[in-house]
Amino acid sequence: MATRLFAAPSPHIHGGEKTRRIMLDVILALVPALAVSTYVMGWRVLLLTGVAVAGCVVFEYLISRLLLKRGSTIGDLSAIVTGVLFAFNLPVGIPWWIVLIGAVVAIGVGKMTFGGLGCNPFNPALTGRIFLLIAYPVQMTDWTTNVPDTISGSTALAEVKYSTYDVAGNIVLDRMNLESVDFLGMFGGTMNGSLGEIASLALILGGLYLLWRKVITWHIPVAFIGTTFLLTLLIVGGDVEMAVAWILSGGLMIGAFFMATDYVTSPSTAKGKLIFGIGAGVITVLIRFFGGYPEGVSFAILLMNIVNPYIDSLTARKLFGGKK
Repeated sequence: MATRLFAAPSPHIHGGEKTRRIMLDVILALVPALAVSTYVMGWRVLLLTGVAVAGCVVFEYLISRLLLKRGSTIGDLSAIVTGVLFAFNLPVGIPWWIVLIGAVVAIGVGKMTFGGLGCNPFNPALTGRIFLLIAYPVQMTDWTTNVPDTISGSTALAEVKYSTYDVAGNIVLDRMNLESVDFLGMFGGTMNGSLGEIASLALILGGLYLLWRKVITWHIPVAFIGTTFLLTLLIVGGDVEMAVAWILSGGLMIGAFFMATDYVTSPSTAKGKLIFGIGAGVITVLIRFFGGYPEGVSFAILLMNIVNPYIDSLTARKLFGGKK
């Protein structure tokens, strides 16, 4: 029999990783942060996470079967990942019905409107969060409802910002107020904030697990966190302790490791990932220090999602034998 030569576009070699396996790794990486949050804030963390996950799974199933008229896609576990990440961006006191509304937006608008997994230009979990932040600003910024008495009513990021600015908005670097910032609490989870951002150590451990499993690469997290740290250090006049406080507070860790690294909405090349991370870091600092919102991570990632196709185009590898 004559040997046949088949010509086909790349990729020619496929890895053994499946979408379900990758999503399972992400879920496992999020377990430490979920455990710490549940221990600190109580059973309501599991309730809200369960509502978010159930909402995302059910809505994706219904949209796939009833509106798109195709088979169910919930088996790839991506809806579960979206649900957990979405819940991690919410305050513990938010009503459960608002969580369901956010889940509809995250899946229906942020994901399935564009064709489902692999086609969405924006991170679905952040799409849901930003919608709720605009539609329900009071509930999304209420850090006191159903929060244990052992946790401060303000977030760690608010404590840091209060130590950086005076009431007129001028940078004062109040060392006395900075002493009230609990650095150990930022690592261990005893500072207030969204469900998934209160324990930096748990998020870092989860990120290291994803790096070890080669689910993500170092480029975006290092570029994102590094850029944010260096620019913050520059703005606060070289005060390392103050800069570290800004890095450990807010949603930077969960954003850098778990949301900015999303395969679909981030660049595919190493150079592109570095550009993406640097850009997200710059936008985060600009919003944190000069914008109206105290936190800029979510907006930074979504804005970089918009320019992601252009980054991919500019950093695409030259095909062998092809013209520039």
